[in-house]
Amino acid sequence: MKQKTRFITAGRDPATNPDPLGRHGVVNPPVYHASTIVYPSLAEFRALPERRQRDEQQTFYGRVYHPTTLALERAVADIEGGYRSFAFPSGLAAIAAALQAFLSTGDHVLIADSTYFPTRKFADGVLGRLGVAVTYYDPTIGAGIAELMRPETRVVFAESPGSLTFELQDIPAIAAAAHAGGAVLMADNTWATALYFRPFEHGVDVSIQAGTKYIVGHSDAMVGLVITTREAWPPLSEFGHLAGQCLGPDDAYLALRGLRTLGARLPRHYANGLAVAEWLMARPEVDRVLHPALKHHPGHDLWRRDFSGASGLFSVVLKACPEAALAAFIDGLEYFALGGSWGGYESLVLPADPAKIRTATTWQAAGQLVRFHIGLEDPRDLIDDLAAGFDRLRALAR
Repeated sequence: MKQKTRFITAGRDPATNPDPLGRHGVVNPPVYHASTIVYPSLAEFRALPERRQRDEQQTFYGRVYHPTTLALERAVADIEGGYRSFAFPSGLAAIAAALQAFLSTGDHVLIADSTYFPTRKFADGVLGRLGVAVTYYDPTIGAGIAELMRPETRVVFAESPGSLTFELQDIPAIAAAAHAGGAVLMADNTWATALYFRPFEHGVDVSIQAGTKYIVGHSDAMVGLVITTREAWPPLSEFGHLAGQCLGPDDAYLALRGLRTLGARLPRHYANGLAVAEWLMARPEVDRVLHPALKHHPGHDLWRRDFSGASGLFSVVLKACPEAALAAFIDGLEYFALGGSWGGYESLVLPADPAKIRTATTWQAAGQLVRFHIGLEDPRDLIDDLAAGFDRLRALAR
């Protein structure tokens, strides 16, 4: 089955989404608002522990294998190519749970220096307090990460590309080094999704997505997803349930709805983003464009080897200009809203300073880094909007 077909069919089999009242021919798994789930007999209730011991995903309680959430988890595991998945109430909740599931006091974790900033804050603020040693590594280190491995290293956490500066990582080489040292490899796959990067085919043990972004796709729900291999599933499942983590049925439904059109939406984000990025490369106000699909990008060869496409998220580094000129550029944009998320249908812009959140590497740029998320609008309108913005910038940069 082709991947775009999986987006449409996964998690919709009535046989794996049982409904005692009947589905009545409804296309989508229903939204169950439920805390209590009842059983028709004592025998069936007594059989639950044995069924769960066999690792059957049997509906049990509102926060444990809820039917609507279970449909999403099964769909995502199928699409991502993993064994099972666990849905969380946000991307950060998914990251935090995955790390805690595999780390204990005295352990060591290696995290890419270009990682999502809240991941870094969690590692420094929570893992450090719990007695876990945290080391950040150069995301371009590749097989050289073997030199940073310690006997107590339990997790290597990758994000390729980084969601601000878009460094590509050699995931197969890092996976080989992690596994040789007895560690699991986790990877944040939010940027590419399973459509454009197949994590488990490249050695990843635990794949994480902020479903808030491209899976939901409409900027109206918070969702986190962790997908694992068979071997990595037990600790993740145990921690998630013991921590009381669960996704509400309405958000699970919105994620399922978005999943159905991901195969159609993401190619449009890819094409629009590339068109805008190529236009920006020719602008005199732009110092460099950080987009993995562009030939000049430092990690382009890795992107071509491991990825089958790109999303709509990339950054540019502007040439140095006064703050007032930057404000004129951003504040007057018509189709780009100023906001910190991405992955929805709308275009966004966000200034950022990577230098403040790096410890293993150094970020050097004379001008401002600006991250763009290119939505589903006509790219000609977006380009015209940016051109007018650069006119405003130049008027105050003289």
